[in-house]
Amino acid sequence: MMARTFERLVRAAVGRPAVTLGIVLALALGGGALALRLHPNTGSDTFVSSSSASFQASLDDERHFGGDPVVILIREPLTDLVETKDLGTVSELEACLAGQVIVPNQQLQAFTPAPAGSQKPYGGWASPCGKLMKERPAQVVYGPGTFLNRAVAAVQQQVLSLERGAQQAVTSARQSAYKLALAEHMSHKQALAEENAAGQLAQQQQYSQLIKMYLNSGISGQPAIDDPHFIPEIVFDQTRGVNQPKARFAYLFPSKNSALIQVRLKASLSATKQAQAISWIRQAVRMPMFRSAYGGTYTVSGVPVVTHDLASTITGSIAGLLGAALLVMAVVLLLVFRGRLRLLPLVIALCAVGITFGIVSLLGGSLTMASIAVLPILIGLAVDYGIQFQSRVQEGSASGVPVADATIAAAPTIATAALATAAGFLALLLSPVPMVRGFGLLLIVGIAVALLCALTAGTAAIVLRSRPARPAVRRVRTPSLGVLGASARGATEIVSDVGARITAPVRAGGRMALSAAARRPGRVLAIGLLLAVLGWAADTQTAVQSDVTKLVPASMPALQNLRTLENVTGVSGEIDVVVHSRDVATPKTIGWMLRYQDGLLAHYGYVEAKGCSHATLCPALSLPDLFCSGSQVASGKCNSLTPGTIMSFLRAVPSYFSQAVITGDRREATLAFGIRLMPLSRQQRVIDYMRAQLHPPPGVSASLAGLPVLAAQADASLSSSSHRMLMLAVGLLAVGLVLLAVLRTVRRALVPLVPIALATGWSSLILFATQIPLNPMSATLGALVIAISTEFSVLLSERFRAERRAGRAPAEALARTYRFTGSAVLASGITAIAGFGVLTLSSITMLRDFGLVTLIDLTVSLAGVLLVLPSALALSEREDAWVGPRERVRRVAVRLPRRRRATVA
Repeated sequence: MMARTFERLVRAAVGRPAVTLGIVLALALGGGALALRLHPNTGSDTFVSSSSASFQASLDDERHFGGDPVVILIREPLTDLVETKDLGTVSELEACLAGQVIVPNQQLQAFTPAPAGSQKPYGGWASPCGKLMKERPAQVVYGPGTFLNRAVAAVQQQVLSLERGAQQAVTSARQSAYKLALAEHMSHKQALAEENAAGQLAQQQQYSQLIKMYLNSGISGQPAIDDPHFIPEIVFDQTRGVNQPKARFAYLFPSKNSALIQVRLKASLSATKQAQAISWIRQAVRMPMFRSAYGGTYTVSGVPVVTHDLASTITGSIAGLLGAALLVMAVVLLLVFRGRLRLLPLVIALCAVGITFGIVSLLGGSLTMASIAVLPILIGLAVDYGIQFQSRVQEGSASGVPVADATIAAAPTIATAALATAAGFLALLLSPVPMVRGFGLLLIVGIAVALLCALTAGTAAIVLRSRPARPAVRRVRTPSLGVLGASARGATEIVSDVGARITAPVRAGGRMALSAAARRPGRVLAIGLLLAVLGWAADTQTAVQSDVTKLVPASMPALQNLRTLENVTGVSGEIDVVVHSRDVATPKTIGWMLRYQDGLLAHYGYVEAKGCSHATLCPALSLPDLFCSGSQVASGKCNSLTPGTIMSFLRAVPSYFSQAVITGDRREATLAFGIRLMPLSRQQRVIDYMRAQLHPPPGVSASLAGLPVLAAQADASLSSSSHRMLMLAVGLLAVGLVLLAVLRTVRRALVPLVPIALATGWSSLILFATQIPLNPMSATLGALVIAISTEFSVLLSERFRAERRAGRAPAEALARTYRFTGSAVLASGITAIAGFGVLTLSSITMLRDFGLVTLIDLTVSLAGVLLVLPSALALSEREDAWVGPRERVRRVAVRLPRRRRATVA
């Protein structure tokens, strides 16, 4: 049925070649135009499955408390930063990033946000601050200026509340004394005297209590944003060293010479909106009005910034990779392909790429780092189909077969190889990494499109080329045109001669392989099997790299800034414990959070007096920090929390800060930890321990979230050698089932699988020997080797079967197979390898390593198929290898003379 379908398709192209070619070209141009709308996607959902518990917890965390922060690192001594002038500048910058404007509040002695719409943004509406105020992309912004202003405002509100309480107490005492005097029948004058005396006594008592509270608080300055004594008391802890910031504020003041502004963008932002917000943030910090008076500098960093810049790098890589692939393919085709229309396979490949990526755009897809790798691979495969199809048609035409019949005869074998190749890529759908699954699916669609383009556009172009030329109009030939024509023919001959010299050693190796296969096929296969077994064993020891910061261009400024931030803060990311309950603001839940936090910090070496300098985990902004510090937990001072004290604390804390750690309905809260730089394998052990210690009280649930959790999960998935072996087994099984369904005999299906299976082991051995770590792309190498090697193996083995059916002896059939189909396989194989090699030019580390590994391994795989397949074919000719013992005895008995046959029986 499949053969009839392809036959009808080819006959239609033969009947109307010009129309067919026009339709394919129109679809390719339309698809290319649609592909220009594709946007890059570097989100965490490309590395970790969106259905996993960790991803869902991280998504919920981002939805309520904002995504990973854009961090502005301020490098300046804190003693200068807290000076009134610089602190005011930083406060205005933070307000700008939050889409606000701050104004002085004389009552609170601090800067507070102006009512919305009452003030123009800094720099006007056309400035970055104006755009941030209009779009409001930030969910929350907190930094030194916002924190200190809110702290002063909170203290002043508490002071005002105490003063109002004291005044009410004095008023109440005066009223009670006056009423009591009148009740004792004193005169009005005496009652007023009693009232005044009681008021003075109550005022002295309230004043004494306020003084005592003030002294107990340790505050020696006036609670005001410009007070030179009050602000340092909030920021510094001199017991840790001279001008050292308090450890509990490490998320704001990581060292005595640096501070952080964190901008958590809304999780609902699209990729385009997020990119705009990051661009505006970068522009805002460069505004002259926010320049430090003491020479402080701003560095914009954070994971969102790295992924944004990586997306721009991906977009820029497309044009470069496409141009390089086209150039390399054209040169390779001119060197190694023998045919009239040498560049026709490249035209077919371009059509296939345009249509494939146009389909992706129509379906609402996006570009990941993996889908970029599809570009040169698909070009290589499509060129391969074009070469094979064109070679078979030319061979048939040379034998006197009409072009139409030759194209129809060539279609089934090419289609079988393409179908088996697509089946090999099905194993990629088992990958735990979403971008790899998308990579496999896109390749399967691309193979189908490339095959259809080869059978339609390829057929149409060959038919048009083979038609008799119309009588030419006599033209006057000028000497210059003659020189150009001769030069072109001479250049073509030179290129052909160079190509012949390049492929000569390979052809000589092929003849040696045929000779070895004829003499000792078993020994050749044994050596191949031994190398494959060594490779499968080595695969379990291959290193894995899934840290996104190690897979992107090392020269990216955003990545360098991120490393600077990590070196200054000592923290590489934030792990959030997301807590759910009907009401998380209860003594039971908060008490458990405090104990859990204190136990983890103690286990991983955090000491409040020393800070995060040597600890694996550090405290970050969390709900428990609103109630107790680490030292208070250790001393047991937090055990007296009651519902009343919790609510009073929550009312006292500005909502601007509380919304970063607890939702308005009090059903969800976060407990955050900063994690230091470490290998992902060790990071996974820390996360496993954190999970093991999660024992929330009844009615409360808790889960880990954050990018470090997702990165460790991706690393664990890729590190599973058993999962990679499963993908290999599934790939081989899928190819075998397809071949069995199409070829209908076990022998014809199994023989091509022998070199394919061995090639997976050889590729693993090469990967181990080169010491290039696996990444989300190169972890797919086994399935890729299966898919690519399948086509070469199927084409050669089926050509051998055709030669045997024609009555030729095994040795002659092998020789003809490698003389004709082998040359085409060699040409297409070199072309495909060149397509993969283009990836080595990418500035993206993941793609470059993938290209380097595939360049080496596919070269070995192609050589292995060309060298080992003859031995498998030679052994398959020994019929005794395919029958059981009884059948073997029967055949021997048939061949013996009658007298000896009776003896055997």
